[in-house]
Amino acid sequence: MKKSKNICLLLFLFFCVFNMVSQEKTVSPWPKSTNVNQPWTRWWWMGSAVDKPNLKRSLIDFHKAGIGGVEITPIYGVKGEENNFIDYLSPKWIEMLDYTIHISDSLNMQVDMVLGTGWPYGGSHVTLPHAATKLIVQKYSLKKSETFDRSITLDSNKEKTPAMLLYVTAYGSDGSFVDLTNELQNKKVNIQDKGLEGSNIKLPNKLEPNKLKWKAKNTDYTIYAVFSGKTGQQVKRAAPGGKGYTLDHYSADALKAYVVPFNNALKGREGKIRAIFNDSFEVYGTDFTPDFFDEFKKLRGYDLKKELPVLLSETDNEIGNRIRSDYRQTISDLLLNQFDKSWTNWAHSKNFKTKLQAHGSPGNLIDLYASADIPECETFGSMPFAIPGFRREKEDIREGDADPVMLKFSSSAAHISGKKLVSSETFTWLREHFKTALSQCKPEAEDLMLNGVNHIFLHGSTYSPDRAVWPGWQFYASVNFNSNNTIWEDAPALFSYISNCQSLLQQGKPDNEILLYWPIFDAWDKYEKGTLFYQFKIHSLTEWLYGTSFYDTTKSLIKKGYGVDFISDNFIAEAQFKNGVIVLPGGKYKSLVIPSCQKMPFETLQKLIELKKAGASILFEGLPESVPGFKDYKKREQNLKNLLTENKIQAVSDIFKSLEDTNIQPESLVNTGLKFIRRDVDGEKIYFLVNHTAKTIDEFVPLQIENKEVIILDPLTGEYGNAMVNKKNKITYVKIKIEPGQSYFLKTETTASQKKWIYYETAPETFALKGNWKLSFEKGGPKLPADTVVSNLESWTKLNPDAEAFSGTAFYTLQFENPDSKIKNWSLNLGDVRESAKVWLNDEFIGAAWSVPYKLNINNLKSGKNTLKIQVTNLPANRIRDMELKGQEWKIFYEINMVDKDYKKFDATKWNPMPSGLLGPVTLSALKQQN
Repeated sequence: MKKSKNICLLLFLFFCVFNMVSQEKTVSPWPKSTNVNQPWTRWWWMGSAVDKPNLKRSLIDFHKAGIGGVEITPIYGVKGEENNFIDYLSPKWIEMLDYTIHISDSLNMQVDMVLGTGWPYGGSHVTLPHAATKLIVQKYSLKKSETFDRSITLDSNKEKTPAMLLYVTAYGSDGSFVDLTNELQNKKVNIQDKGLEGSNIKLPNKLEPNKLKWKAKNTDYTIYAVFSGKTGQQVKRAAPGGKGYTLDHYSADALKAYVVPFNNALKGREGKIRAIFNDSFEVYGTDFTPDFFDEFKKLRGYDLKKELPVLLSETDNEIGNRIRSDYRQTISDLLLNQFDKSWTNWAHSKNFKTKLQAHGSPGNLIDLYASADIPECETFGSMPFAIPGFRREKEDIREGDADPVMLKFSSSAAHISGKKLVSSETFTWLREHFKTALSQCKPEAEDLMLNGVNHIFLHGSTYSPDRAVWPGWQFYASVNFNSNNTIWEDAPALFSYISNCQSLLQQGKPDNEILLYWPIFDAWDKYEKGTLFYQFKIHSLTEWLYGTSFYDTTKSLIKKGYGVDFISDNFIAEAQFKNGVIVLPGGKYKSLVIPSCQKMPFETLQKLIELKKAGASILFEGLPESVPGFKDYKKREQNLKNLLTENKIQAVSDIFKSLEDTNIQPESLVNTGLKFIRRDVDGEKIYFLVNHTAKTIDEFVPLQIENKEVIILDPLTGEYGNAMVNKKNKITYVKIKIEPGQSYFLKTETTASQKKWIYYETAPETFALKGNWKLSFEKGGPKLPADTVVSNLESWTKLNPDAEAFSGTAFYTLQFENPDSKIKNWSLNLGDVRESAKVWLNDEFIGAAWSVPYKLNINNLKSGKNTLKIQVTNLPANRIRDMELKGQEWKIFYEINMVDKDYKKFDATKWNPMPSGLLGPVTLSALKQQN
């Protein structure tokens, strides 16, 4: 018996030791951090007036703050720095690029660059034939029996840039068509003169090359002269050596010529640059390329010259709209196939990736984004959030364009094409200059990540040398993330948060279950005042997105709790049905939804029916009425209707019921108000949950996955642990408590692998920390105000004129008694912080508080007296205001110089001082452990 007891004791001790060792060896659920997890920044080189010491210092600053890479964009320069300007792609410029790559490598950072300066692509080496092009048509009326005898030229007052006459055609009132191009003097054939081989030869009239002599014999005619004109647009915000025409984006020949200088300059640097960037499509009014008519005939199957009067008609009619739809589709095809895909192929030949902002393009955004290795969206302005304490003062914002549906075009393209990264130009004009707080960045970044972005680029950072007087060199539309901005003090906390989020959002694959067809032909088929250049711009969503069935269906699916990716006609053509799911190059989907649409290509419908017959869930909210385009449209329309009838295709009356009938369940956790995105990692799920509501959500939330344990990960603090779960009816319910402004990741697993996540209940009673706060100003300017003691927490701008003008960092120190020594865990609430803080308790660092809610958990209160030290940093706005009130000029930049958020003259003298410091109230609340 004694021997048995000893054996049991030994087994028990072995189990305890084994369990302790197992716990010690628990692997962290956080992925190993990489520079791609970290945020990157667009780095403006003003005048390319860079030098090695300042490049190195800047890169070290970025690295220490937690930035993983830079994207070099040379732009206009600084007045007084002309002697330091470096011409783009010159040997000196390439030397600076090489040095940047060298230092970045040593810091484990990476480098992207723009293939040009400013934006869009263009420059001094772009010749007129390869410059952005527009269609110019000049009309002449000719009565029957009249003779047209004159040179066809354009009014030089209207067209400053020379245009090339391509075609001359005549359209009779009886419907007849005559191509007069070969009647021009420079194209006429003299049948009397023979060439060396006996063939007729051309004798151009050099004095009047475009003279036409032609008689209208049978009826009245309108003569159309078709010119290939030039927009004359120059590169915007160009750097020295980079000025010149913008490029023709519909011509492979133009692109081939454009990259010649880069072939030479970047030789030997293959693979050393991570990616080549192309900014949003801002090539204005370019609706043509010299060989457009030939390309149109190949792609659309008919001669556009014969339909010019209808194409250019100023009335809204079916035939004209069909021809314009063909025209717009052709522009899209040329941009995709002649430019974007060719550009990516060129980059791959150099072992570079490509990063593309497709928005603004006159083409199918899904296909265009997908042509790059890294599709990139952007935010512009400020979005509203219901988070209590979140500041969004009307006078400091411009309304944002970051509609979730718009953001999903780039991520959808990445997901369906198999691209791992989705980047974003982030925080452009988030607030007025010098007025952006870190707390205001967080929910904007979260909305991007919730919509598929996992590779954030800050917009941005301006290279500013040590010799530049504060506030340093500034870009006109930037938050300006560098050490000249006071928010840099606590920016590493924001960057760490983004890095933690992206480390998980780059894991596995996206896990959206629904595909939604984008019926672009309904947009292309609209009259839209007859414009041929139809852009899908982020800044004009009312023109093409809002109010469409596609937009409404997207919003309703997301609101219901479904994950959605968009799909184009081209990607539908690639889809296959295998093992019960729709398979695309980038992933698998359970259903494809067709919103109500009027126009659909016959080939698309044919493929959808093929998938449906194979067993795929293809749900029509409405049936297409016709096909797009002009050629044989009546025949093709009838074929489409026959296809629908023969296959008994019907619209569903309730899209949600139809999805549930096919066992596609939504994530009903959205009913709590939480936002989410989900990813799949080898069958396990990662959920990113964000609370942008005004209420705390404290309950078991359902996950549409069966019988799982769940790890909670806090990207703000790095903490993690296994959650309380209930498992029933093929759903895993997870206990979470998430306050407004907070976010968590949930990671499923079969067996619990971590320590328990601790849940706390906050006591209703709060203890205000009052007394005499010692306030000492640590760093900043224009000068440090005198130290003082305050008993009432309010903005330090009220202390004295020096404090009103001050931007920088100060310390608040308070001694206080422990309210209840029996309580171990407390919540420290800093109240209103302007704008970010770090906290020490009894000389032990507790953490940073830089976002709403400004709370930290503490567990090291001593009995009796305790010392609380809070470092607070405000915004640079008050110092700029003071400079301008004193007449100190800092706006010393070429080009646009500085404008305010509304692109009007920047004037900080009109501002009121911004509240600064610790406004409180600072309170303690007891925390009671619930599990």
